Amino acid sequence: MLPILSCSVVAAAICVERYWSLREELVMPPELLALTIPQLQQVLEDSASREQLLLHSPLGAVLAVLGESDVDEMESAREAALTTVGHELETYLTALGIIALITPLLGILGTVVGMIDVFTSLVSASGETAALAGGISTALITTAAGLSIAIPTLVAHRLLLRKVDTLLLILDEASQRWRVRLSAERRG
Repeated sequence: MLPILSCSVVAAAICVERYWSLREELVMPPELLALTIPQLQQVLEDSASREQLLLHSPLGAVLAVLGESDVDEMESAREAALTTVGHELETYLTALGIIALITPLLGILGTVVGMIDVFTSLVSASGETAALAGGISTALITTAAGLSIAIPTLVAHRLLLRKVDTLLLILDEASQRWRVRLSAERRG
């Protein structure tokens, strides 16, 4: 039961952290969406400001990469930046998926170990059926615990992956608009 309990604590911590970190206002801050081209160019001219923009948010990272790219390389730079940002947004989600997969297995392992103990004690108790029934019931608790952790963890994992996909789609659209604006400004 201790490994299952540990998995539940880690899963809960990951869920809380990811739900907090994947809020739209943190991924795409309104102040960045409201920037004008001259304001963005002013930020990009100063290396300290550009570094701060890069670390500010996922949208800031994409804008910083777009601002440093030549007009002909903007699309490939944008796609590379979105890939990097997508990887960062999915932080800890693999661990959450692993927890959702292993907790039922840990529960089954606990049940098997419990059943071995029950049958070992049954041999020495000379066939008491009440002891057998009670031991089996106790052994099945770990399976129930594993499943009760795995099911909500799997649901949270899928919901968080969907949230990341939605945020990446919105980031893709916003960065595409910025790419078009910056390209037009630099060419015209």
